[in-house]
Amino acid sequence: MKHLFLLLATFSTSLLFSQAIKIPLDTTVVTNHTVAINGQNLSYQATAGTQPVWNKKGEPIATLFYTYYKKSNSDKEKRPIIFSFNGGPGSASAWMHIAYTGPVVLNIDEEGYPIQPYGVKDNPHSILDVADIVFIDPVNTGYSRMVADKEGKLPDRKTFFGINADIKYLAEWMNNFVSRNNRWESPKYLIGESYGGPRVMGLAKELQNKQWMYLNGVILVSPADYKIYSTNQPIYSALNLPYFTAAAWHQKALPSSLQQKDLLEILPEVESYAINNLMPAIAKGGFISAEEKESVAEKMSLYSGLDKKTILDHNLNVPTSFFWKELLRDEGFTIGRLDSRYLGIDKMTAGNSPDFNSELTSWLHSFTPAINYYLREELKFKTDIKYNMFGDVHPWDRQNDNTREGLRLALAQNPYLKVLVQSGYYDGATTYFAAKYTVGQMDPSGKMKNRFSFKAYRSGHMMYLRKDDLKTATEDIRQFIKDSDSKGKAAKY
Repeated sequence: MKHLFLLLATFSTSLLFSQAIKIPLDTTVVTNHTVAINGQNLSYQATAGTQPVWNKKGEPIATLFYTYYKKSNSDKEKRPIIFSFNGGPGSASAWMHIAYTGPVVLNIDEEGYPIQPYGVKDNPHSILDVADIVFIDPVNTGYSRMVADKEGKLPDRKTFFGINADIKYLAEWMNNFVSRNNRWESPKYLIGESYGGPRVMGLAKELQNKQWMYLNGVILVSPADYKIYSTNQPIYSALNLPYFTAAAWHQKALPSSLQQKDLLEILPEVESYAINNLMPAIAKGGFISAEEKESVAEKMSLYSGLDKKTILDHNLNVPTSFFWKELLRDEGFTIGRLDSRYLGIDKMTAGNSPDFNSELTSWLHSFTPAINYYLREELKFKTDIKYNMFGDVHPWDRQNDNTREGLRLALAQNPYLKVLVQSGYYDGATTYFAAKYTVGQMDPSGKMKNRFSFKAYRSGHMMYLRKDDLKTATEDIRQFIKDSDSKGKAAKY
């Protein structure tokens, strides 16, 4: 009997280790729920599933995990639908999914810090009352994965991991999703956060020109613009100054003459100085006069909370990483990159940049257990595949980035299309003033500026983690959807 037991145990173990962990290629799990939004009960259906990415031969080369929320008993063909992407590149869609627009939010405090027990609760500010939502995880993020062929070979990584490759396969996937779910008649929107900004800017053009799918709106949340990051230094550096002011104001590090004012009283003055004075001063390089350099450094010190000598030592070009380390150095803290309300503690007070991103570690602390619990226990999607908050997508091909121009062309081609930009004042990675600059550069003629709207909030990269901003930002999206409704008018100039 003992030998029989050992034989069975060995056989079972062999089976266990002979099976590879795989995500289902094409599947759905449907659950039904209710939520109170703005005091009104709403019934909705949640579909957690996977849908393949096909190659030209009609063979699966990847499968994308998605979560699709739709209002129950609604005329879904006419109801707006929003496709939601986060960024990275390499980030899952969990961030906006369970903290911003979806029907549940993280169990966090009113400023966005982790609290236990981990988990989620109903989101009284979800936009599900005005639009259905699809949260999409690109390849290697969330549960999304590449699929091997019959010989066990994975597809070429270049098919997915680059600015233009990413846009191309996602547009094809979205076409398939819209057809499968009978959403061709619906008004369509894209929302992208951080790197999701250039992603949806590029998708706007790709969907219109290659999939013949026209949009009503594009929402850019704390958008990254690599045209700025890779441009000449005077522009990039000068655009950071209003962020320095905002972060220093929040940390009470500005001189008293400014600290006693409200932030919004100060920023217009600093924005004007950044464009009209700082940018040309930095552009002069070593040919700037000693008097002008001294004057600019003094003004920068006033607006940033940094020591004038420190600014002069950097030749007026202060890196953001140094600012995060320097601003509260004497108090023994660093400040966060993506949200400068957060504080960190480094091993040494000396140095030019923080040891870690204090805000990101805080967010992963609360998001990771919550998304894993929520998908498995409430949406009933169970798998042994790891949910990648950040996945392996590098090297990422950044060549031929024409996403900003892509959105401009999509706007020009489609009179229905409008754009909403949402940014946090305390975001030091994709700063609010850089987002403003992007909008201005996107439409240099100014002929379409009435189709752009810009909203900023007293928080950081994920402004919605702050309770007051969650309410305001979702209301701004509701108003944007209302304003971008065609109202029966023809699409013409």
